[in-house]
Amino acid sequence: MVFNTGSALLDAIVLAVVSREPEGTYGYKITQEVRQAIDLSESTLYPVLRRLQKDDCLEVYDMECGGRNRRYYKITARGSAQLRMYRAEWESYSEKITAMFEGGYGI
Repeated sequence: MVFNTGSALLDAIVLAVVSREPEGTYGYKITQEVRQAIDLSESTLYPVLRRLQKDDCLEVYDMECGGRNRRYYKITARGSAQLRMYRAEWESYSEKITAMFEGGYGI
């Protein structure tokens, strides 16, 4: 992708993906879903997950899967509120950019 993906956009995308699963989801699956929209490595994702956990936007728990523990991430009430704010900001931003591309916002 030619456009820069900043930390706020990464946070918004990760929160959106995690919010789809009420019981939570695990890191590898999050990576695969995020990759449908942007190019992202697991080494980029895990610091985002840790930051969102530190900011109380995600809670973390372990569950056994195939004899191993798998770490799950679940959105919190604070994370849901943050996601709503990101969605509103994105809608406003994307409408303005689309208008610019389509010849709107003349000077």
